[in-house]
Parts: sequence; C-alpha cells; structure tokens
Amino acid sequence: MVEDELELLITVVVAAENESQARNACLGLVALGGGRIVEAGDCSDEEPGCWSVTISQPSDERAAASDAGALSRAVRTFVRGLGPDVSVPRVSCELPTAWTVLDDPDLVTQLVPGGERVLVEAWLGASPLLPQAPADEDPDEVIPEPEPVVLPDGPVQRLRLSVDVAADRRAGAEWQARAVASRITHDGELTDFTPCGPGVLGVEFDLGLVPGDTATALKDAMARIGEDNWSELEWDGEHAASYWSADPAPSAGVIALQLSAGPAGVPEVATSPTPR
Repeated sequence: MVEDELELLITVVVAAENESQARNACLGLVALGGGRIVEAGDCSDEEPGCWSVTISQPSDERAAASDAGALSRAVRTFVRGLGPDVSVPRVSCELPTAWTVLDDPDLVTQLVPGGERVLVEAWLGASPLLPQAPADEDPDEVIPEPEPVVLPDGPVQRLRLSVDVAADRRAGAEWQARAVASRITHDGELTDFTPCGPGVLGVEFDLGLVPGDTATALKDAMARIGEDNWSELEWDGEHAASYWSADPAPSAGVIALQLSAGPAGVPEVATSPTPR
C-alpha cells in the first residue's frame, strides 16, 4: 500500500499592528516544529488589529489515501507537543484533511504573544493552499493563452453555507466557520457576518458553482460536512435549503448550519439556521 507524507498547516489569529509584528510573534511556534511561514493576512476588516499567520511544517506521520486515523493522529501529536498543559480538543476529519481549533486565548497567548486562537490542519500530501514550486522556465517556450472556463453540461447550482457559532468575537466565529466550509471547498468566499442573538454570530459563505440539480448538490455537500440529522429539503421556488443544529447546543462552538442551493443567477432570500 502506497503511503504519502502528511503536511501540517497551523493558522494563528494574532493581535498585531502590522504584518511584521504578527510574523515575529509566531517565530517561537515556527521554531517549535521546524516549519515556515507561508502566508500572512490582514483580518482588520473583521476585527481591528487582527492578523492571521499560516505556518507549514511536515509531519512524521505517513498515511494511505483512506487513512483518516493517521490524519487525526498528526493533529493530536502536534497539539500535545505544544506543552503538557495543552488538552486536545475534538478533532474533525474529512479526507484528505483533519483539523481542530484551539480557542482558549489564555493558552494561545502563552504560545504566541497576542495570539487568540489556532487552527491546526493535517493534509494528505501537500495542502492545496500551498503553492507548488514552479518548473524551470524555458526562454524559448511559447506560453499558450489560458483556456476559457467551461461549465459542465447540464444544470449548475450556486451553493451557500451559513454557520452559526457561539463565540464572543468575530475572529473566533470566523475560524470555526471556515473549518466547516473547508470540508466542502477551500475556495469559498466569506460574504457576511450576522448577529443571531446574544453571543451567537452567523458567518455566511458563497461556496461557488457546483454541477448537478439542486437536491443532488445539497446532498453531496451534506455528505462532505458529515453530520447527521439534517432536515428534509425545504423548497422556495427553484431554491432549496437544509438545516442542522447541535443537540444540545454547546456554550461555545458551532451550533447550527444551513446549506442552500439554487440555479446560478436566480436571487434567493438569505436566512439563518437559528432564529433571530
């Protein structure tokens, strides 16, 4: 059986005045695992003074294509290596990735000055978020024009996701919501934050276009998220939606989800999985 290397991605949300300060705050965490910083982004449009720093590092684990256990072990091993007082939160897995979120600012700030939360992901092979090394350029090579984007034959649906998160701050809600969205695609666009009640924020994503009819698109997305007890499809014209809610609802974390789909270009009314 062929086994592949696993890649770890560690994304830290950190309070900093600029990118340089955010990167410097993460140097200790980089040195701890022998990784490298591959991306830094300004999150101040969601929360003033907030930056995200993503670190890539190899894992000692190796796994076959269907080995979800190795992915989960890689995440747990990294978290345990952060210190004896660090407990491992629930690890979620959807091949080819597994992930968990450290959402304890008191703990995270001991690891990264100004740190607020950490998303730890393990990927089978290189993460699709990481750029591949370019091949050597041939000066005589003629670069062809890019091919136009061709949609598949048949119906195409626009898929949307709304995640309601029990969290005090927008950054905390965003990272937990992104972890859910990444089970379907890493190309989803965050479109809105919506207060859904005391201590609950709704995070909405446009997950892009998917082939198939509306029901098939939704059922495939539900399977990728992997939760049970989704509601029956509720139809509104050409659009449909399904809902999931945690029972009992946790005091912190994801409490409800809504997936909706409909023909691209047909407007729909945005709703939330939890009552306003």
